[in-house]
Amino acid sequence: MPASILVVDDERDLRSAICHTLVREGFQPRTADTGAQALALARSEPPPDLVLLDLNLPDMSGIAVCQALRGDPLTRAMPVVMLSARVDEIDRVLGFEVGADDYVTKPFSLRELVLRVRAVLRRRVPPGATVERVTCGRVRVDAGAQRAWLDDRELALTALELRLLLLLVTRQGRVHTREALLAEVWGLSPNVTTRTVDTHVLRLRAKLGPAAGQLQTLRGVGYRFAPDGDAPPDPE
Repeated sequence: MPASILVVDDERDLRSAICHTLVREGFQPRTADTGAQALALARSEPPPDLVLLDLNLPDMSGIAVCQALRGDPLTRAMPVVMLSARVDEIDRVLGFEVGADDYVTKPFSLRELVLRVRAVLRRRVPPGATVERVTCGRVRVDAGAQRAWLDDRELALTALELRLLLLLVTRQGRVHTREALLAEVWGLSPNVTTRTVDTHVLRLRAKLGPAAGQLQTLRGVGYRFAPDGDAPPDPE
């Protein structure tokens, strides 16, 4: 069954061009030209497999739409690719901090956009995850179901947080630099920024609660996930 892509943009010509290309490449596009319409379609059945989200919408910002998607259990794991004419690094960082899976700046080639969409869909399970279920200490992750638990309590994770946790748990005990995580989880060049990695690690630790100590910092090196979470997380 072709992947369903929700295209959210108020520019009719661009929306039409994107949809035409997606159909040609084997996808099934749906469209929205406002944030409210996008949220309604994202929560409908069947849900889209990915959202292409413009930052500038007539009723609300794409940032607000992304935050709403990440705050809803029905849509928090839905991949989001932001589209924006803003090219400053701070805008990209903000996009990733609110939970975007990728950020594409306008103008872009439609071929590049399709490649980025395919890459995000492939990354729903991170590279190196060769098993469906993996446990480390009090944390358990099911890659196939895209779910994670602390003891018997399910964790409310975004798609990015789940990919980050699965990669770390699958390779438990190994140290990962921020640059390596940025490349493997986000699929980004390490020269973009590593701040977004630190932000997501902090959020993931907050959600891990009493098991936060399992996600350890090695000062000046990176992060690792360990079975023993009795000690508090290492200082940054």
